[in-house]
Amino acid sequence: QVQLVESGGGLVQAGGSLRLSCAASGRTFSNYVMGWFRQAPGKEREFVAGISRDGGRAYVVGSVKGRFTISRDNAKNTAYLQMNTLKPEDTAVYYCAARASAYVRENQGYYDYWGQGTQVTVSS
Repeated sequence: QVQLVESGGGLVQAGGSLRLSCAASGRTFSNYVMGWFRQAPGKEREFVAGISRDGGRAYVVGSVKGRFTISRDNAKNTAYLQMNTLKPEDTAVYYCAARASAYVRENQGYYDYWGQGTQVTVSS
């Protein structure tokens, strides 16, 4: 079992920045690929970013490319999502997810472990 706890969400004005953290416990963090997802009100949960086990490969979706950066610190058992130039359409609950695998996937069903989510609200 892996336990994931997100933090760092909040209310920010458009153009601002936030850094989300996902702290993991329970198993060897470096065995897991990590993903960040978000779910806006009335919408499906969507993949935002993913990162390989060693942090050497990172992926972000087109809508956040150039604004969001995913990273991880295996020594701290933590993954991060740095979000810059935030827009009102980025408003959502953000979740981190993990799977013991060598591959990042965008399908939420692929991930075995999930955090409880953290709310990000971007005001215009």
